[in-house]
Amino acid sequence: MSKGIDIETLKLRSRDVDMHRRLRTSELFLLLQEASIRHTEALGMGRDKTLDKGILWVLLMQRAEITRMPCYDETVVLRSWPGTTMHLLFPRYYSIESDAGEPLLKASAIWSLVDAKTRKVVFPERYGVEIDGVVTGDEIALPSTIRKQDCGREREFIVPYSYVDLNGHMNNARYFDLAEDCIGAAARGLPLKEVRTEYVNEIRFGETATLRWNGDGGEVFLTGECGGKPAFRMLLRYPEG
Repeated sequence: MSKGIDIETLKLRSRDVDMHRRLRTSELFLLLQEASIRHTEALGMGRDKTLDKGILWVLLMQRAEITRMPCYDETVVLRSWPGTTMHLLFPRYYSIESDAGEPLLKASAIWSLVDAKTRKVVFPERYGVEIDGVVTGDEIALPSTIRKQDCGREREFIVPYSYVDLNGHMNNARYFDLAEDCIGAAARGLPLKEVRTEYVNEIRFGETATLRWNGDGGEVFLTGECGGKPAFRMLLRYPEG
């Protein structure tokens, strides 16, 4: 790992993939999350600057463009690097390629810091959190706000203990498990091509969320509400079929 870019080579195991032997969407975003944490710690901005002082890293938005999802037993190279900090927002970029150099996917995310008690965004400079950005030329556009769409399908979901992370809320990766349990395209084996997510308000352990969506293939919009407030919005794009 260079100072500016985190590089990890890994081999996909059986627990990483779905029944179609492709990397699970949720596992992909767990890998990106862990790469972000690992690199942030390596840059000297670990838990002594954040968690131990009562502030948390949280994801606000994510985006991924997928050429080909890696498969079971495949060795891939994951790269992660920070973008230029935008006041309260910390952009981060990612790429995954095969060990032979085949580009597989690119992703981007926007992170921020919140107070663990109040859940309000905090000023990073007050805690000495500073991360220098890197420009590689391999960045995709950062995620942006997702326009609300009409939905014709609905279900309720109670957040179980197993979906909750150390921040005390439903982990970002679990939203993709929930979405794919609703959308038939994933079960039919249609390859995911693009993902956009926007996390508006957290959903905590034991809370009931109402999930709504408007399709079963092609471009699918999903939205979730909890306690009468919007929780997240998501766009998933599959081939038609």
